[in-house]
Amino acid sequence: MQRAQCNIRDVDISYLDSAPGDSTRPAVLLLHGFPDSGAMWMAQIDALHGAGFRVLAPDARGYGQSQLTTRVEESALDRIVGDFCGLLDALEIEAAHVAGHDWGAVFAWGLAGLQPERVRRLVAMSVGHPGAYARAGVEQKLRAWYAFAFLIPGFAERLLPFADWRLLRSGFTAHPTPDEVRREMSRPGRLTAALNVYRANARLLMSEPLPSVRADTLGIYSSGDAFLTARQMRESERYVRGTWRYEQLRGGHWMPLEQPDRISELLIEHFSG
Repeated sequence: MQRAQCNIRDVDISYLDSAPGDSTRPAVLLLHGFPDSGAMWMAQIDALHGAGFRVLAPDARGYGQSQLTTRVEESALDRIVGDFCGLLDALEIEAAHVAGHDWGAVFAWGLAGLQPERVRRLVAMSVGHPGAYARAGVEQKLRAWYAFAFLIPGFAERLLPFADWRLLRSGFTAHPTPDEVRREMSRPGRLTAALNVYRANARLLMSEPLPSVRADTLGIYSSGDAFLTARQMRESERYVRGTWRYEQLRGGHWMPLEQPDRISELLIEHFSG
């Protein structure tokens, strides 16, 4: 596996590549969410590569080893989707299988809806289509209380690091690798850059602006997710014109880290279908 960097529209995007230059393997693009980076997919990268795929796991702009961004508008969905398309262009990959978790799932829905020719098959983990999320009712809005706090500049930057990142370590969120996240988000400007994803795209999850997707799609939800309801994932079916499959797992929100083997199995099965 190799870490490389690609300049896309004057933003340096860092990414992991399991088979640099190998055009014989079908490509898989893995998209992370908040507050992670492409390194969260290490188990899936190894498994998918072993199954014959070329796996790309970029750090979204502002995250990980990609270039730090400072303005809220730089984290808008269209710019991040543009980065991923630019990466595929730079690597001369016409289309890829795409999987995303958390905000990475939102970006995966966006990529499949706005650039359908670039996505062969789609896997969305935890977060359903923004249209289904917007229609998911009061329970979903209550579970997303934290997102409203994240929209207030400066407030979340003080709240999250409080008491050695207690919220991240608590039973409510229970991130599987809190020390890694703390190290990343403690770097100057990185927490604000990560939070700007919420600030730039809040309206996206309150309405239905994204088109339906035509790719065959697997939606995966975990029953112990503190942030999201099953409804917003199940009802994503109405926004899929290809075949739709729904899988519900036990466990918490960070399923690629908590259940790496099962997630790898599901990805290989769906992308090999």
